[in-house]
Amino acid sequence: MKKMCKWFASTMILIVLFFCVTTKLVHAETTDPVYEKIKQNGALIVGLSADYAPYEFHTTIDGKDEIVGFDLSIAKKIADDLGVDLKIEELGFDALLGALKTGKIDLVISGMAATDERKKEVNFSDTYMEVQQKVIVRKEDQNRFQSTADFNGVAVGAQKQTTQEELAKNELSGSLVTSLQKVPDLITNLNSKKVDAVVMEGPVAEAYVQSNDNLAIADDVVFEKGTKETAIAISKEAPLLLEKINASIKTIVDNDLLSQYQDEAYALMFNEETGAPEEGFFSKYLPFYLSGAGYTIFLAFVGVLFGSIAGSLLAFMKLSASKILRWIAIVYIEYVRGTPLLVQIFIVYFGTGVLGLDLSKLTAGCIALALNSAAYVAEIIRAGINAVNKGQLEAARSLGMNQVQAMRFIIFPQAIKNILPALGNEFVTVIKESSVVSVIGVSELIFQTGVVQGASFKPFLPYVIVSLIYFVLTFALSRLLGVAERRMKTSD
Repeated sequence: MKKMCKWFASTMILIVLFFCVTTKLVHAETTDPVYEKIKQNGALIVGLSADYAPYEFHTTIDGKDEIVGFDLSIAKKIADDLGVDLKIEELGFDALLGALKTGKIDLVISGMAATDERKKEVNFSDTYMEVQQKVIVRKEDQNRFQSTADFNGVAVGAQKQTTQEELAKNELSGSLVTSLQKVPDLITNLNSKKVDAVVMEGPVAEAYVQSNDNLAIADDVVFEKGTKETAIAISKEAPLLLEKINASIKTIVDNDLLSQYQDEAYALMFNEETGAPEEGFFSKYLPFYLSGAGYTIFLAFVGVLFGSIAGSLLAFMKLSASKILRWIAIVYIEYVRGTPLLVQIFIVYFGTGVLGLDLSKLTAGCIALALNSAAYVAEIIRAGINAVNKGQLEAARSLGMNQVQAMRFIIFPQAIKNILPALGNEFVTVIKESSVVSVIGVSELIFQTGVVQGASFKPFLPYVIVSLIYFVLTFALSRLLGVAERRMKTSD
């Protein structure tokens, strides 16, 4: 009897455990936090880098700037199948996976290959397209390269952190690989003979060859592992979303919808159907530069304004008699001055996501610039205060002023004259350094220049124009600061 009771008890425990495990697995397959968030918000947030025609790129339709391409068509199909709206977040290519892992975006649809390294961090959908990798060369060198063995000592360009970069390093024997973030920059290097070849995906290569008469595809160069399987990157915590995306991809493949999407993208690339008559380069892309200049000025103004406030506080902390306040200021200033602004931008943008703060790209960019500027402004103000003769402070105290009053009415007004030129230089520096926030998709001048490059297939002219805009901004600011300095000198 005891044996039967033990057997019955053991059997019941196994049944309960099996039921619990099965229920947990079924529940994991039918829901996930990412999918629930998408349904709750009613929007699917897709991350991409829109400088990669015909996958995704900017064009003007009916007088409005839009991101188009067959990856966009796939994203719209998935959003429609999920019954939600589509929202696009444009970022630099090497920031996409970081944005996905920190919850800034829900998917990455940007011509991405499911490499072994990426699979360690995120999941990938079923393949929606297979493409062959090609090598673009200058037309005069087309007969020079007949196989992958002809690249010994040859400078070869490839987009950073891509399949093309791996192929250039592993299969083009002896090549000297230059890795850049943007495809238009690679084309600029090829045209200017900085590199002699560029490894690129077939559809992208064909687009650039059609728009550049001096470029050609080295058809005889064939890679052993040149077939790239393009897929959609998804969080590892989204099994149900992955299942639904794979269902959408199956529909696209079974109904050959990708061919239709590609035809539409090619038509938009070469202005066959934009809803507007052909425009000149400047009239067509001037709004991009004006928008970028507005964001650049705003970023610089906010960065210097709040940087000056925080920098003043840090300067007084460093001059304080309190060792704790001095060390806090010293550690902050040395850390910020000793690390690149790019790293600080990534820390603010992605780090706040890890902490649960959903900052916009513009807000994160402003905060990063202000925090960076504060360290430099603190040293400028500290040096200006120290430049005032110590006898001024002693004279103020002998007149009955306390420390705060002496600093406010005697020391600081004199220090302002000393630090104004340096503060002006800091403003000019921030205007130029604001270009770094383009990596997280803030639409300032450099970001908009990349957009114009991708839309116009002109890799050099957009940079010439943006350099002139930066010169006008910084030169005008320098003149205004010169006027302010001269007026302050009149009081001497």
